[in-house]
Amino acid sequence: MNISAQSISLWLAAVFGTVLVAAFVLFPGFLPPMSPEMSSGEVAEFYAENKTWIRTSMVVFDFCCVMLLPLFMVVVHHIKRMRTSTDVFAYCYLSAAASGATILAIANLFWLIAAFRPERNPELLVLLNDLAWITFTAPVGMIIAQNLCLALAVYLDQRPDPVFPKWVGHFNIATAVLTAPAACAAMFKSGPLAWDGLISFWLRLTLFAAYIAVMFFMLRRAMRHEALELQRAPELVPA
Repeated sequence: MNISAQSISLWLAAVFGTVLVAAFVLFPGFLPPMSPEMSSGEVAEFYAENKTWIRTSMVVFDFCCVMLLPLFMVVVHHIKRMRTSTDVFAYCYLSAAASGATILAIANLFWLIAAFRPERNPELLVLLNDLAWITFTAPVGMIIAQNLCLALAVYLDQRPDPVFPKWVGHFNIATAVLTAPAACAAMFKSGPLAWDGLISFWLRLTLFAAYIAVMFFMLRRAMRHEALELQRAPELVPA
């Protein structure tokens, strides 16, 4: 992958990631997160009162979330640069990233559909709200797969000058372990494991933001090393 293309991909992710933070703040259901224990009347009132902000923030999410994929694709490129004798980890990482973007888009659609006709039967709004929150919070398998694939690739990299330092593998393992409990958001209506809880919501989102930030800087480091390799032996570095 061309170094300039990698740089553009990373900065696209940085710009749109910043917009995503703004959309996070715009969505009235995140600060504070809606409670799973809200009654059907409370949920209906929330959507009736905030329909414009919900629609706006979710449209922004739809446009911007997918723009994090270029960063993940740069990760795939650098996994393929590793000396592991296989591209399996790169393709698994690619599939997991695409799956995660799809699931997030589906959650956004549920919020949008609920806000599209807030005059619906409150029970239907509760159903759509539950679908949105559980889809947004509970599916963590693709995140864990990404973390484990990258960690294994880092540990198995036989290059004299590894693409990523070993601590990146440790960081990905820790992220996977700490993200896993969010899968229980579909089982609890209160406490730290509920979809609005400290673990399932706040810890999970903090870990995701930290992951994007760490990989942004690690990828810039890997790009600089690849550029030096290209200068020394251009015929040995894939375009």
